[in-house]
Amino acid sequence: MTSDLSRLLPATLPPGRLVGGEDGPEPLLWISDAPAPAGLWQQLHRAHPQSGLWPLLLVPLGDGADYRPWLSGELFPASASDPTLYDPDALLRRWWQQLGGTDEDAPESPPESPPEGPFEAEDAAELHAALAPFGPAWPGTAPAAAVPDGAPGIEARGLADVLLSVRDARLGLVEAGSGAEALAACGWSGPLNHEDDTAKIAAVLADWERRFGAQVVQVGFDTLELSVAVPPATLAEALPLAAEHTAFCPDLVFQGAGTLAAYAERLVAAHQWSFWWD
Repeated sequence: MTSDLSRLLPATLPPGRLVGGEDGPEPLLWISDAPAPAGLWQQLHRAHPQSGLWPLLLVPLGDGADYRPWLSGELFPASASDPTLYDPDALLRRWWQQLGGTDEDAPESPPESPPEGPFEAEDAAELHAALAPFGPAWPGTAPAAAVPDGAPGIEARGLADVLLSVRDARLGLVEAGSGAEALAACGWSGPLNHEDDTAKIAAVLADWERRFGAQVVQVGFDTLELSVAVPPATLAEALPLAAEHTAFCPDLVFQGAGTLAAYAERLVAAHQWSFWWD
């Protein structure tokens, strides 16, 4: 993030403020003082290649005046490394293995310790049923789709319209090359209970942007809303992608759909992906 973010901000923005994080006063993002005006997110999204500022719709946790985490100082850029350091497939594989406590890279636990996953050892059968048709071995990532030129932007701007019709959100701007990079740059830590380095989350999101035209549109305290240019067209295509989403955000299955197969059905032809971490 530049030390002089203000020099990049368009003069036509509504009233707002520069926000720093817990690590210091250097501005991490700009946020509007009121809900985003209709059409402005889309205008700024189109201008991103020239401005270098990625627009986000920002929503808070609850209704407090501190608008957590955006105005409460709960932004931690120093805790994020560099998204380009990571192989997305390796990250997803490790998270998948951790679901059942089979992380091959982790140090061995004492025999009396249960695996670190959603289930204890005696519930292995339930775990396998929840992750069917896949087992504890990482099934690999879904094949990349053919993403038409311009489609990611069209879907992102359309989703912004839909989200703003449902609830108010403030406009945020972050100096970043993409929405994925913006999350690490501004110090967002929503998935902290699953992964404490947002750069790893950003690496997977960037890979989904390459493979499916997915873009970050809205961010909350521990939630994400992505637009998707090319979603899976069939259940067979959706199943390996559902495995990726489960590794990335286990709550989608273990506190949501109940099984990976049930979650996969929701991905067929879905141009919006929603994530939340408990």
